[in-house]
Amino acid sequence: MTIRAVVRGVGHYLPERVVENAEFEATLETTDEWIRARTGIERRHVAAEGQTTSMLAVEAAKAALVDAGLTADDLDTIVVATSTPDLTFPSVGTMVQAGLGMHHGFAYDIQAVCAGFVYALTNANGLILSGQAKRVMVIGAETFSRLMDWEDRGTCVLFGDGAGALILEAQEGEGTSADRGILSTDLNSDGRHRDLLYVDGGVSSNGETGKLRMQGNAVFRHAVSKLAETAHTALEKAGLGADDVDWIVPHQANLRIISATAEKMGLTMDKVVVTVQDHGNTSAASIPLALSVGKARGQIKEGDLLVTEAIGGGLAWGSVVLRW
Repeated sequence: MTIRAVVRGVGHYLPERVVENAEFEATLETTDEWIRARTGIERRHVAAEGQTTSMLAVEAAKAALVDAGLTADDLDTIVVATSTPDLTFPSVGTMVQAGLGMHHGFAYDIQAVCAGFVYALTNANGLILSGQAKRVMVIGAETFSRLMDWEDRGTCVLFGDGAGALILEAQEGEGTSADRGILSTDLNSDGRHRDLLYVDGGVSSNGETGKLRMQGNAVFRHAVSKLAETAHTALEKAGLGADDVDWIVPHQANLRIISATAEKMGLTMDKVVVTVQDHGNTSAASIPLALSVGKARGQIKEGDLLVTEAIGGGLAWGSVVLRW
């Protein structure tokens, strides 16, 4: 008998305001066609004034609980992946805990930028396998619009706000790759590449929030090679190969990165869940958003083998292989 961390429910939330590419034409030297051609992004959601990351996370968490047929009383732990917390402290996780009316267990945040949800899933998996928790709510939530330099057309058109949530539950498996749940994980980082993607502010540096800065071409090159490599490594750990994959559910940063990674893995785009056109890059929220939307579309079904992979500032990257 093997304990597996099995998906029990999934949900998401997007702010009401939708910003179409054409809106940027009034303030930037850009066009809808230019943005679509280089990124695949058509629109993104932007949080309203006063709408915080924890507010988005709470709504996504509620949707996941409904999908799972559970209540907050059934959870042991909440893990939130975010780089845009409401406050320096306390954690968004504890704010979500309070927002759900959960007065037991424990909650905390993980920060690995766009790779945050993969890191959080891996962490939650460890909690379940070690017996620390039976049910873990894993959330990716971001308000990246708060970090944008709205005069930098190379970055501000890329990002959006949103939240996605997944509930993992301890269940018994046979210990084979046919089990439902998380089958393998692979995490990596290399701090030498810090200057490729970062925010130029912080508590102990200048006391400011800062703005996002990115060397897009360099990030693209690292992303394609590292994402394909980590996905292959995770599949190998699970005793599986690319031919076994039903769906890649990637970090939704750029359609060119997504398609190039799929090609490098030897998979066609009809095996990739794509939501970047409607959400933009929502950092740690992008994978759980895509999982929730993919299930709602009828793409992701019980028993499907999924590979999630992401790369973000750090650089930090990784992947998770799970059977839905």
